Formats: sequence, C-alpha cells, structure tokens
Amino acid sequence: MKSVLIAPRKYVQGRGILKELGSYLKILGRRPLVLWDECVKGIVGATVLESIRQAGLEPLEAMFQGEATLQERERVGQLARQHAADIAVGLGGGKILDVAKAVAVDAGLKMVTCPTIASNDSPTSAASVWYDQQGNFVNFECWPSNPDLVLVDSLIIARGPVRAFVAGMGDALSTWVETEAACKTRAANLAGGRPTMAAVALARLCFDTLMEHGLEAKRDLQCQALTPAVEKVIEANVLLSGLGFESGGLATAHMVGNLLSNVPECKRIMHGEKVAFGIITQLCLDDEIDVRQRNTIVDFEIAAGLPVTFADIHLEGLARQRLDEIGTACAGEGSLCHNHPFPVTADDVVDAMIAADALGHERKRLRS
Repeated sequence: MKSVLIAPRKYVQGRGILKELGSYLKILGRRPLVLWDECVKGIVGATVLESIRQAGLEPLEAMFQGEATLQERERVGQLARQHAADIAVGLGGGKILDVAKAVAVDAGLKMVTCPTIASNDSPTSAASVWYDQQGNFVNFECWPSNPDLVLVDSLIIARGPVRAFVAGMGDALSTWVETEAACKTRAANLAGGRPTMAAVALARLCFDTLMEHGLEAKRDLQCQALTPAVEKVIEANVLLSGLGFESGGLATAHMVGNLLSNVPECKRIMHGEKVAFGIITQLCLDDEIDVRQRNTIVDFEIAAGLPVTFADIHLEGLARQRLDEIGTACAGEGSLCHNHPFPVTADDVVDAMIAADALGHERKRLRS
C-alpha cells in the first residue's frame, strides 16, 4: 500500500494574527465569503472586516444557521455562487468550518479556516462531519484537498471558553491512541494510504505535548493568560491533532464519540468530551494496552476535567439495551472499530464502555 500524508498549504498561528487576515486572503482571491454566526461576529467582526477591506477586498457575509447539515451546505453554496465568491472563509467552531470547507469544494473556491476556539482538529483537515437538524451524527465526508490557509489567532482562543479548550485536548488526546491502533493493522488513513513516519511522529508529538503542557495551559487559560504552554497546546489541538488523525488513523475512540452524538442525553456534550470517553472505551477494549499507560491517560483526563464516567456524560444508570445501539453500529460494516488488530463485536464495545465507566470511577476515588 502507498503511504500518504496530507496537510493544509499554510498554517499561521499567533497573537492578534486575525488583523492580518486580509493580507493573506488577497493572495488567494478578491471576493471572500465569510461564514460565521452572530456570536463570532460580535467578537471578531470589526477586526476581520477592517482587515479584509484594508486589503482592497469586498467581503460577502453569510450567517451560519446553527448546524452542519447538508441543507446548510447547499444554502451557503448558493450564496457563494450567486455573488461570485472566490474564497470560502469559515470563522468560528468546527461545524462552521466544516460547512465552509464543503462550500469551497462544491463551488470551486479557495478554502480558508479561522478557528476562534481550539475545541477540535477540524480546521486543518480535508473532511467535514455532517449532522441532521436534530444534531444527530450522520457521516463524515473527505475532500480532495486541505485548506489553502489555516489562520489561528491564539489571543482570541485564549479569551474563549476554557471548556472548549479542554474539549480540544480530549479530541487531540485520541490522536496517538488511535494512530497507534490503526498502524498495527496497516489500516488505510483518511488520506487513502498508510501513515508516513512523519504522521506517526506528529501524532506522538501531539500526545506528548498534551501530557507535558496540557494542565499548565488550562490553568493559564483560567486566568486568560496567553503563555507558551497555551500556544503549544493550541498547536497540538489544531495542527498536530489534525495532521495526526487524518494521515495517521482513527479507531474506536472517534467511533464511540461520534455515536454518542445520537444519544439525547449527550446533546450538550462537546465533540472532544465525547471522544475523551471514547478513548477510555478503546483502552478497555484493547487486549494489548499497557495498564500503567492506560491509567496515566485516565488520570490526565480527570485532572483536565474531561468525562471519564457515564455520569460525566449524563448517562448514569443507562440500561445496557440502550448501549446496544452504539455497540451494533460499532460492529457494523465500515466502522472505525475494525481498524484494530482484533475482531470487534457489538458486545465487545458495550462491555468496554461499561468497563470504562468503572475504571473512571476507580481512578477518581484514588485521586480523592
């Protein structure tokens, strides 16, 4: 099998870098479509619009309607075509960015992502995750190319919700755990080949960065302080995790995390928080896992404030029968759970979720 690594054309991260957005956009085109919501516009709108206009460009604004659906993709795409946009710029969280990326592909535009929170690794990826109008996970779709530009203003992220930043650590923490599993089976990555040595190294660097600087970065963010630790974890959450998951591989952690989106009690749980519980599920599923490493990961999640028990994701007392729906999907054809070097059944996944809950409670008691 061929080895494939994919990545954005340019990644820029720094304090106040959003003021330079226009100078980067004018290299790509003349008519940027800016997709954001009222909240994001209220925070960065003046800076963004001034930067674009100072660069001599004419922006077209589109207001995101709340969910990454195929209908929203079509609506924004029609706006882009009607107004002859040549760049799609997503400003905000992962769902906004995912729609902007799809619009860029559909309409043949340049693709730009500007995350305002570091809650997941969507900004660098050539993929979009789709939901229905009720917020249920539908599927994910891979694009022919990654963004032309990823611009990350670390000051905006440092002033954002700490919970979103911690959720991003949950998403990023899965990168090495899943890449390591997928490499054992030579499973194809989302780029359509085997992981390169670079992808595996980046996935490991992501994990090591979080373990070394994650808790310090959270502490600093609680004071709204933008420190070297925060900058390093932003890079881990956005760049290292994005390159690692896409060119490394995925497995049970993301499969469980995505499917939890369809459980009504989990609707208010962020993607990275659901993936964090998925990580522990995967660790309890793997018969080759090092127990000390597993416990270290669980202890890190507890210290960071990530979910490690059913109670943490609002599923305390959930009947096994309801977990069976997740188990059945995980065991189905095309599931990411089949990227392990052992067969995975529905019962295996349900048992691993129950074991993950028990392990989470045990590690919490040991810390108290």
